[in-house]
Amino acid sequence: MDIFKDLQERGLVYQHTDELALRKRLEAGPLTLYCGFDPTADSLHIGSLLPILVLKRFQLAGHKPIALVGGGTGLIGDPSGKASERVLNPKEVVDQWAYKIKQQLEQFLDFETEENPAIVANNYEWLGSLQVIEFLRDIGKNFPLGTMLAKDSVEARMSKGISYTEFSYMILQSYDYLKLNELYDCEMQVGGSDQWGNITVGIDLIRRMSVDQVKEIHGLTMPLVTKSDGVKFGKTESGTVWLDAEKTSPYKFYQFWMNTDDRDVIKFLKYFTFIPMEEINELAEGVEKEPEKRRAQRVLATEVTKLVHGQDALKRAEKISGALFGGGLRNLSAAEIEEGFSDVPSATIENPEIGLIDLLVLGGVVSSKRQAREAIVSGAIYINDVRHTDVETTVPQLERLDGKYLVIRRGKKNYYLIKFS
Repeated sequence: MDIFKDLQERGLVYQHTDELALRKRLEAGPLTLYCGFDPTADSLHIGSLLPILVLKRFQLAGHKPIALVGGGTGLIGDPSGKASERVLNPKEVVDQWAYKIKQQLEQFLDFETEENPAIVANNYEWLGSLQVIEFLRDIGKNFPLGTMLAKDSVEARMSKGISYTEFSYMILQSYDYLKLNELYDCEMQVGGSDQWGNITVGIDLIRRMSVDQVKEIHGLTMPLVTKSDGVKFGKTESGTVWLDAEKTSPYKFYQFWMNTDDRDVIKFLKYFTFIPMEEINELAEGVEKEPEKRRAQRVLATEVTKLVHGQDALKRAEKISGALFGGGLRNLSAAEIEEGFSDVPSATIENPEIGLIDLLVLGGVVSSKRQAREAIVSGAIYINDVRHTDVETTVPQLERLDGKYLVIRRGKKNYYLIKFS
């Protein structure tokens, strides 16, 4: 497999060191490469999914990936892409987050294969034991100040202010590359396009520290993912889309990909799935000729949800989607109802002997009994997919889902979940 050609066809190559030398090295046999992931939260989000999958693509092509968890650099904070200083988190918190991120990374890479098993490393192992004098004498002297100031990640922050702590981040990341080269013969670093400056500085450090031997070191960046509508990728009305199922449910994750704009769906299929390019090209024709069928979006949602959350979670997400958009709420379990309506207004009702008008007010569906009557009479109120137009309806007359839920819809899109204690 020509991994470089595949990455180019999928639009995953943004910048790289000498192409001829890199291609020649990739053709010569397996190499070891790495990508870093700083623990800035207790889960990675889908913005991190692209570099993870690039590591996976290299592994499938026979190369050996290292997923580096930034237990050390996570204590400092990368200024790249940030307009202001990061909040420094306590070491205990960063340690916990680093452990959880390590577990997430292990979902995607193969650590059991005999030929090219992946590695998860934590840079606190070497950064945590550094001595200041030793670090400044042996490492710091290799970083010309002018070169550091010229890097995009630093230059962009100079007018707004940058601390020495964040200014030193590129030195620590460069040291990571040096250590991984020494420990695992790592020859390439990959990352987002905002990491190009840090990557090239790391390459320079390795060459400066290896004057007695010529080392061929490489770097490659992928584009930062953007959406055609201008909304930041990975963001929704309810917040960030996380890889952790406890933070973003598989159903919400599935729906994020289903809602992909026609202008973005083919690009995302190339980026986030392992579907052959021939099939993606066929899906592209479908987007042009029959966009209303949203077949490309369905394939994208299916493939990425299965990849991140597994087959069982995918089936549950598809079931919930079918029930919510196809009329089948009665087929959902309590857990599926909770998952499908986790981000809609909800209320718990203790008295089940009330009328529909009072239910709408107590449930926050309307603000007054007058509005409740108007909504009912106008046919705007649906309960468990059934329209109710009788103002005399009482709660005991309503069939509850799983014995304790009512899903109320006002109009076309406003949903509310009522629970009975």
